[in-house]
Parts: sequence; C-alpha cells; structure tokens
Amino acid sequence: MINRERLEKHIEELSQIGMQSSGGINRFPFTDEEKRANEIIKQYMEEAGLTVSFDAVGNVVGERQGTEEKAPIVIGSHIDTVPHGGKFDGALGVLAAIEVAHTLKEQGVQLTSPVKIVSFKDEEGTRFGFGLLGSRALTGILKTEELEERDDQGISIKEAMLEYGFDPEKIHEAKVNEIAAYLELHIEQGKVLENENVPVGIVTGIYGPSWAEVTVTGLSEHAGATPMPIRQDALVAASEMILQVERIALQYKDAVATVGKLQVKPNGVNVIPGEVTFSLDIRDLDNERCAKIVAEIKEMIQEVSEKRHVQSEIRTLQTVSSVQTDASIQKAIQETIESKGIHPISLVSGAVHDAMNFASVCPFGMIFVRSKDGISHNPLEFTSMDDCEIATEVLYETLLRLDERV
Repeated sequence: MINRERLEKHIEELSQIGMQSSGGINRFPFTDEEKRANEIIKQYMEEAGLTVSFDAVGNVVGERQGTEEKAPIVIGSHIDTVPHGGKFDGALGVLAAIEVAHTLKEQGVQLTSPVKIVSFKDEEGTRFGFGLLGSRALTGILKTEELEERDDQGISIKEAMLEYGFDPEKIHEAKVNEIAAYLELHIEQGKVLENENVPVGIVTGIYGPSWAEVTVTGLSEHAGATPMPIRQDALVAASEMILQVERIALQYKDAVATVGKLQVKPNGVNVIPGEVTFSLDIRDLDNERCAKIVAEIKEMIQEVSEKRHVQSEIRTLQTVSSVQTDASIQKAIQETIESKGIHPISLVSGAVHDAMNFASVCPFGMIFVRSKDGISHNPLEFTSMDDCEIATEVLYETLLRLDERV
C-alpha cells in the first residue's frame, strides 16, 4: 500500500540539500539550504494532493480536508539538522507523513477529520540555542521576547525572520486554535528497539531538557610570565565545572547532563584563557528531580568560581517539562503494531521532539522507528528501508484508527 520506492526517493533527494563532504548534512533555520529544502517539501506535499502554505514562522503546512467539520489531526516533524547530521532524524517523520497523504489520495480514502501535515521550523535549536520554534508557534506558546535569542554571529531569531520574509510581530497567526490529536513518527536515536529486534515502538513519555549557557570570566595573561598559583584561568575553572556536572548527573539513575558547546577566548596558544562559555543540557523524566539537579549544578558552579577566583554567569535558555503521551493514542499505535504481527514495545524518549509542545493543547502520541546501533546526530545515522516502510504503514493505519475515535 505504501509506495516504498517513492519514500526512498524522497529521503535521498532531501538528503542532498545541505550535504557536506563529511557525509553529514547542515540544514539550519533561516538559511538558503533550509529554504531549498522547504521548497522541495512543498512540492512533495502538493504532489500528494495537499493544499500548502507557509505559516507566520515558516512552518510548511499541508492541509487535507475531511468530510466533517472537525478539529484537524496534525502529523508532523522537522527537516532541520544538527551540524553534520544524518538524513533520517526528523526528515523521515515529515516524508512518511507525506507518503501517508499520497496513500490516502491513491486509495481514495476519505477521512472525516481534516489532516494537517507540518514540517516544523527549527526543532533542533542548533543555530540559536533555542529549539522547537515552529511547534511552539503552532501551539501558541512562543513568546515574542524569545525571538531575541541570537546565533554565534549575533543575529537574532527576529532578525533572521525578517531577512527571510517573516514578520516577527505576527507569530501569533501561526497558532492552530483547535487540534483533535497530534501524531509524530521519528527515529528512536537509541538502541532499545534494536535490542528487542523490532522495527517500531510506542513512545510513552519524553524527557524535557533544561538548557543553559554558562560564561566563566577570569583574567587573560601571558602564559609564560604568570605563575601557576596566581592565575585566574577561566578554562581550568570551566573544566572543573564540566567534570562536576558529570559527577552530579551520575548520582541520579535516569538523569543525563551534557556540555556540547565550548568557546574559549582569546583562544591563543600563549595566552591564559580569560573567558569560557559552555552549554548545559540537563534532562530527567521527573520534572522536580530535574529542577533539583539544575539547582545543584548552579550551586557547584558558584563554589568552583569562588575557589578559582573567577566570575560566572548562568543564563537559562529554555526549560521544557517532561511529558507523557496520551494513553488512547498509545493504544491505537499498539493495536496497529500487533495487527502486523509485531511484538509491541513501549519506551521513553530521551530526546526532545516537537510532540512535547502539544501536551498542553491536545492528546498526542509518537511512533519510534529502529535506529541502527542507536546512532543519530551523525552521518552514520541509519534506518533500513524495510523499517521505514513498516513504520510508515503503522503511521497510516494509526491515522485511520484515530479518525474513527476523535
């Protein structure tokens, strides 16, 4: 029923936009690469019979009418990447949803519910350190002041929007006021499904991240002329802090903490570092415990700063609460998986997804697809076409079930 060849063709074509010599993909928000990718997504949607538009923040929205006046079922994911990312993260979810629309059209299936298929703007947060932009806007929780976040070149989200023809004063127009349900297909980015030897699984919850930026300020001095005991080395202090972040996270069974970005100034071989900025990504499925970990890390940073005679500033970038998926949608996905003779596996997502932002506005669910070796955010990211095909069929049949129940 699903056209496997067409799905594979779309995956390969989209992967060429932003392809680097490393084999990884760079597609960041409000760039020419993303603009080209959005145009091809628009083309795919139109070929699937969808009415396509760009909303106020640049989400690509394909709409299909239902036979009844009902709130729409929304299916979505993203096509932006991390630096040197893979070709399945997010993109598979968007392209699988478009393939579902193709199948509905070709099979002559009329749903009672309208369907919106959305390719969300800036899920990853790579450029501005602020993710889930498009889904925040569509669910009405994006705030105008959040558009002041800036990239490494000092360009704000607001300025980038204006450059690409979007009006920051109109972000409220992206909100969809009523949504019956939200569904997302995404690669797992972990090893649970592979270890269980199943192609797809049912997501029961999603870890919420707390993101922060820490700036440590010491004193830049000559590396040869400044004795070790009197140095105010920002990098040494930051290094101790980063090790302590790991120690604190290890004290909690399900917590994870990551420092993924580091900037050193003045970055000279014979100059003691005077300023270091590093990122913090802290996650736990228990929101209260996550807040406790963040508090411990902040206290530790202050203690290290005093000991090392440096100054530190912690800037909170975003805090997203962990969420549970809807039980009735979990059941619909499970029934679909079981109908294919596959043992249903339930699992929690440690990664952030656009689906999280729908928790406050409608029932939502997620389907995970097996990732080879659990690798993601990497050119080696891989999901077999067999698994892609099965997952897309599960998405299609789950949509049919939801249409009968919402």
